[in-house]
Amino acid sequence: MLLRLPTSVTEARECLADGAVPIGGATLVWATWQRDGFPEQAVSLRDLPEATVVRPGTLGGAVVLHQVDDRVPEVLRRAAGSVGTGAVRRAATVGGNLVGSSLRCLLPAALVLDASATVLGPDGAYRTDLNEVLAKRHLLLALHWRAPVASGYHKRPAEAGGPPPLVVATAVHTDAEGRHRLRVAVRDGYEVLSEVAACDDGADQALGALERTDIGALPAQAREVVRRQVTGVLADPAGR
Repeated sequence: MLLRLPTSVTEARECLADGAVPIGGATLVWATWQRDGFPEQAVSLRDLPEATVVRPGTLGGAVVLHQVDDRVPEVLRRAAGSVGTGAVRRAATVGGNLVGSSLRCLLPAALVLDASATVLGPDGAYRTDLNEVLAKRHLLLALHWRAPVASGYHKRPAEAGGPPPLVVATAVHTDAEGRHRLRVAVRDGYEVLSEVAACDDGADQALGALERTDIGALPAQAREVVRRQVTGVLADPAGR
């Protein structure tokens, strides 16, 4: 297998046009390739500046999870830190987790940040939303977001190899009129729900609104975790 390491977006486009398969951190594809055979060409974005950036408001798709630090919001940092083992986090990438994994541990955090993405298509790089990224499995160059006022993250402990553990991500944002809006995303099994609620009047207002959404139809234990996380993030002075 030839591993190609482009250093520009133009080179990365050429790799894709030549049929190179995106490899990410290879944590998800290596075992499959060993079983079914390796592709002739693979492409890694680890030498592409646009895909390796870590700064406030932007996180590259080729960044490995253990490099996600306090330059990003708490909810995204804690999500990255909860993935797998230390060895996995030193190899797995942001893009591989979001696009290549069925678990998508970073997705709830990205949703509550109202993140957009820069992806690489046949005609070059362009900005789009997460729904398109997931539906079309684009090659992710970077995530972008506007900094939240406050955020939080909870992942229920679970045994390796078992069903996906419950994840609840929260973030408070300020809109153009100065009002606060709470975003909540829940991964229950393989399904991810995302909702927005007004929260200027506190947790009771937000929780009441969430109960009238699909989040209100979750099992009682999951709703209790949502209640605790919403109460906690809105108790943060920054989130009120």
